[in-house]
Amino acid sequence: MWTRSPMPNADSAVVERLQKVLAANGIGSRRACEELIAAGRVRVDGRVARLGDKVDPGTAEIHVDGERLITDTRLVYLAMNKPRGVVSTMADEKGRSALADYLVNVDERVYHVGRLDADSEGLLLMTNDGGLAHRLTHPSYGVAKTYRCEVPGPIPRTVGRALRAGVELEDGPARVDDFRVIDAHGRRALIEVVIHEGRKHIVRRLLEAVDHPVNRLIRTAIGPIRLGDLKPGRTRRLTNAEIAALFKVVGG
Repeated sequence: MWTRSPMPNADSAVVERLQKVLAANGIGSRRACEELIAAGRVRVDGRVARLGDKVDPGTAEIHVDGERLITDTRLVYLAMNKPRGVVSTMADEKGRSALADYLVNVDERVYHVGRLDADSEGLLLMTNDGGLAHRLTHPSYGVAKTYRCEVPGPIPRTVGRALRAGVELEDGPARVDDFRVIDAHGRRALIEVVIHEGRKHIVRRLLEAVDHPVNRLIRTAIGPIRLGDLKPGRTRRLTNAEIAALFKVVGG
């Protein structure tokens, strides 16, 4: 919502001066935010903002220098390091360990963005922003995901070439965006695979097809968000910069 009315009535949404909203979200002092607005560096709902504009922080789409600013305090964005053996559901009817078991300190109701199979571990994003979740998982947006896999070694150079060129699977051809060997000692190798496809068990099936079945799989990145040193079973809230980067990668 974008309005220049001098004061909202009792039945309207709560609106605030744009520079106040920007300052409250860490963009800078109110004076610095006024200068950003005056310089034409702030857009609200697709239009260049002007001094005096008021916005509803719960509904306005605000961009500063082309990057999305989330002002709706109801929205939550989390990164989780899913442990091995945990199923990617909020609750499991079979009584297995599920994601909700690790969210006891999260008051908001959130949902996982995509999945990792029970034998895999690593980065999962969780949010209550359905629009962003849809974009991150829809194939048309092609969000890249990075995996580290422990596989039998050694790794011939032909493996990387074959995976980049494409491998025929039972449900059609698939290929990786990038492949590299991180470490290799005798019969064990650690590799990194980048792929934007989201078909079920796609990384495991690709490596099985080139005779290097996965012993351990860890997802280390989704688009610009990296797992880093987040410990298994722990969650953290994404920073404003990380949230903006996610929106940027899906054109939001």
